Amino acid sequence: MTLKKTGVQSLIIAPTRELAIQVSEELYRLATDKRLHVLAVYGGSDISRQIRSLKKNPQIVVGTPGRILDHINRKTLRLENVETLVLDEADEMLNMGFIDDIESILKTVPDDRQTLLFSATMPKPIQRIAERFMKNPELVQVKTKEMTALLIEQFFVKVNEREKFDVLSRLLDVQAPELAIVFGRTKRRVDEVSRALDMRGYVAEGIHGDLTQAKRMSVLRKFKEGKIDILVATDVAARGLDISGVTHVYNFDIPQDPESYVHRVGRTGRAGKEGMAVTFVSPREMGYLKIVEDTTKKTHDTTSTTNVGRSIRRSITRSY
Repeated sequence: MTLKKTGVQSLIIAPTRELAIQVSEELYRLATDKRLHVLAVYGGSDISRQIRSLKKNPQIVVGTPGRILDHINRKTLRLENVETLVLDEADEMLNMGFIDDIESILKTVPDDRQTLLFSATMPKPIQRIAERFMKNPELVQVKTKEMTALLIEQFFVKVNEREKFDVLSRLLDVQAPELAIVFGRTKRRVDEVSRALDMRGYVAEGIHGDLTQAKRMSVLRKFKEGKIDILVATDVAARGLDISGVTHVYNFDIPQDPESYVHRVGRTGRAGKEGMAVTFVSPREMGYLKIVEDTTKKTHDTTSTTNVGRSIRRSITRSY
């Protein structure tokens, strides 16, 4: 990056506001001694303030696709000097329907640039983007025997829907996680579970896309600081978040695709530390669990809350 140049020289596109903020904060820490100005732009924040900040000519802009495109259309964000373009969590942006916005953004940056694309999975549409907008792309693949970390113990509990919350409560009481994330499939589910946990006396809060930006950031800050023991979240709200110290992940609802399972479980077992993931599976979902296992090349142990007090790590044949 050439400091003498004016205007945005690096553009990083992320799927969610939280991830954009997290990336910008990390870059800010790294760039402090290099006199680089980093700016995050995302929906839910005052656009007038962002416009004023853009007039100060930041060298690096991190943002979500919709807000970046909004600034481009307003002509408040000019990208003719971009030297490096980064697409972070590209597969998730595809799943969230941002593909058209991304293509529109890519048309506004110079052809003579470095393009980096990060994706946990490489579906055909992502491959097509790479072929269309990257020159002679090279694939760098982190390949392991198992897609999920070896330090993460993974279990499933076969349980009927009506018994799920009681099972979760018993697991929380026995395992006493230091920091835990409970994943729900929908916003309504997240609200229901977080309220129920709160009524049971757990220090828990939920996070999903319907909350205000200020509320979402407040919940995440309290969770990172250890003021909340249990974070209940949807996939999108927690995607890409790097929160250290998460000891347990509970999939209250089994993920809708194996890739989401990998991302959920990856919230624990980080930085060389051990972690545990427990997935609740209804009897009719047992076939789908096999698909997850085939994709991740990881076989789950079965467990039961009947004997969970003895050892969650022991494989137990009885289940609900």
